[in-house]
Amino acid sequence: MSAPLPFDNSYARLPDRFFRRLAPTPVAEPSLITLNRDLALELGLDPRWLGGPEGLAMLAGNRLPEGTEPLSAAYAGHQFGNFVPQLGDGRAILLGEVIDRAGRRRDIQLKGAGPTPFSRHADGRAALGPVLREYLVSESMAALGIPTTRALAAVRTGERVVRETVLPGAVLTRVAASHIRVGTFQFFAARGDTEALRALADHVIARHDPEAAAAGNPYRALLEGVIGRQAELVARWLLVGFVHGVMNTDNMSVAGETIDYGPCAFLDAYDARATFSSIDQHGRYAYGNQPRIALWNLTRLAEALLPLLAADEEAGVKEAEAALGGFAPRFEAAYHGGLARKIGLAEMRVGDAELAGDLLRRMAENQADFTLTFRRLADAAADPAADGPVRDLFVDPTAYDAWAARWRERLDRAPRGPAETAAAMRAVNPAYIPRNHRVEAVIEAAVERGDFAPFAELLGVLARPYTDQPGLARYGEAPEGGGIGYRTFCGT
Repeated sequence: MSAPLPFDNSYARLPDRFFRRLAPTPVAEPSLITLNRDLALELGLDPRWLGGPEGLAMLAGNRLPEGTEPLSAAYAGHQFGNFVPQLGDGRAILLGEVIDRAGRRRDIQLKGAGPTPFSRHADGRAALGPVLREYLVSESMAALGIPTTRALAAVRTGERVVRETVLPGAVLTRVAASHIRVGTFQFFAARGDTEALRALADHVIARHDPEAAAAGNPYRALLEGVIGRQAELVARWLLVGFVHGVMNTDNMSVAGETIDYGPCAFLDAYDARATFSSIDQHGRYAYGNQPRIALWNLTRLAEALLPLLAADEEAGVKEAEAALGGFAPRFEAAYHGGLARKIGLAEMRVGDAELAGDLLRRMAENQADFTLTFRRLADAAADPAADGPVRDLFVDPTAYDAWAARWRERLDRAPRGPAETAAAMRAVNPAYIPRNHRVEAVIEAAVERGDFAPFAELLGVLARPYTDQPGLARYGEAPEGGGIGYRTFCGT
């Protein structure tokens, strides 16, 4: 089978204990649900070939083009704080890597491609619903400007998978800067395999942190690179109301991309304590806990790297602590700077963080919708007569009035005029996010009725999140009751 896919598989050249080599398990009757043509072109791939019979066979895992070196990766991880020394790709198979048109190395992986040595008695398959959820949400995150894995294609398998009920099966083709996780480092650290740990660290430096190679301590520079990327990533999550739902160390990419969209969700009514995942019984991964958990996970990465950071453990701990100390300032700068831009301030001044924080507090006390509040604030910045739609989001509208008076005083001291401020706010405050009730509705239509038209329409809306789209305003509306009580499920 020939194909225009220029594979160059660097991870497959690492020692065999990093992975298990195996081919995907073929499926019965593959059919294409959707193909991300723009992403295909970005990768230097031919969308016509991918959408044809040979491309479909690859996307389903039925046939492999030349150059693939399929493998499932080994990794460990802390799951809800409990360490599991071996996890690994239980239903995902990396086909290989390509160099995209911008010169970036990208993984191409099939998710739901059949059992692997890491499946732990599971079937290695994916149900249609979780595949559609990950496709929608990951592509929405990309459109929002948030680092993320991408969805290249979704394919129906023509087979059924058994979960709580019998469901249609599907395969997602996922694209990532890499699939290396904090848990990948933990896998080798737990085994005392310093040789493999060093090989992995050198691979990540070459792939994600090439400037670290010239640093006095390359492995500390690597750690600092991962810390910086994760600090900024989590800040971006908070700024759009995203809740990952399962921030285990095996779901934390060292490339700084959002990965593994299982029980994820978005805030409707603002609540820092919001937890949507049905398996997060104690709120460990609640919206407001995400920065703290990110630092906890990064501390586990630092522990894994200790043998590389210094010749003795005490010196390594000092190096690790110094690097971890950079998380808080990096996160706070990204988060508070982002909040300032959301309320129309181009630069932070004394008191601005408190002003933004006070708005969030009032939103929480009044069950105001997170996305709509900030989007409508842009109209209010352009014209005070537009305060009404913002006030309507608050149980007690006077709570908004008191804040808005202080906000306008601050805007009056800014160099931009009202129209420019409003335009800048619309560029950072989306009109459309993957509203939980909308995502559930399109999944239900596809799974229960085989109707993919709602999925395609929502996908199109989410591709332009910062642009008002006439006739499609319903996709920006909040659910009745503010989404209180909504639950998500892992889907594995």
